[in-house]
Amino acid sequence: MPGITRNGVRIDDSFAEAFPMRGTALLITGPNRKWARQAAVTMTGFATSVIGCGVEAGIDGEVDPRDTPDGRPGVRVLIFAMSSNELQNQLTNRVGQCVLTSPGSACFADLTASDEMKLGDLLRYFGDGWQISKKFGGRHFWRIPVMDGEFLCEATVGLTKGAVGGGNLLICGADYESTLRAAEAAVEQMEKVKGAIMPFPGGIVRSGSKVGSRYKVLHASTNDAFCPTLRGQVATALDDDLGCVLEIVIDGLTEAAVADAMRVGLAAIVKLGPKKGARRVSAGNYGGKLGPFHFHLKELAP
Repeated sequence: MPGITRNGVRIDDSFAEAFPMRGTALLITGPNRKWARQAAVTMTGFATSVIGCGVEAGIDGEVDPRDTPDGRPGVRVLIFAMSSNELQNQLTNRVGQCVLTSPGSACFADLTASDEMKLGDLLRYFGDGWQISKKFGGRHFWRIPVMDGEFLCEATVGLTKGAVGGGNLLICGADYESTLRAAEAAVEQMEKVKGAIMPFPGGIVRSGSKVGSRYKVLHASTNDAFCPTLRGQVATALDDDLGCVLEIVIDGLTEAAVADAMRVGLAAIVKLGPKKGARRVSAGNYGGKLGPFHFHLKELAP
């Protein structure tokens, strides 16, 4: 596929096709950095893809105690779903099972939006009648008794219907080591973009998928056009000098956040160059039929 070249890295004249999602942001605090992060990691587990997990979630960054409502170490978490109902169900279950249970935790809303979902308003029932409603500074909280003291939880959280899911980069290299090196360099920079997450393990997915399958029970299956081992057996999208492909998928609270993450990721790959990293970068799309958000690589390239 024709495109442009930057620092020896070929960038396809292609675009990542993304789609609308529902999203929210939470701020989880703990007695120290370790436990704040542990609650966040547990809550965002098994949340790589809506295809099999129902939601996509990840850590947006750590928050200094000076910037949290209770003056303790915090971690900002983003969670995305295809519908408001699914997001509400997953939010309640994940906070209830993973944050409420974590020693010393508290949970606050961290997104201002015109729409809202219930959080503490539902979890309060765990208090079995001993829960206490508290309003402070124009915000509503619930204090729920637990065995190490109280779980403080905001009553509601903001809901954005303008979230975007499915931004992506297909990173193509000569071998596994160089391709992974390029992907890791990209993720390191992309993690600095506020409001965007890369939900797969370490931000990277090796099992990129296409829509549909020869098996009716599956909605998605392996992206055979980018599988090096299938070259010669399928209509491959890979050049002869490419032996490995890794993908980065991006979700954002806004379209701009996804674009910014892709932009800095591309810049990191280009900076590394083809000798140490990727030889080519492409993107996954379905001809513009899947989603209304199109992130063109040539427009995002450094």
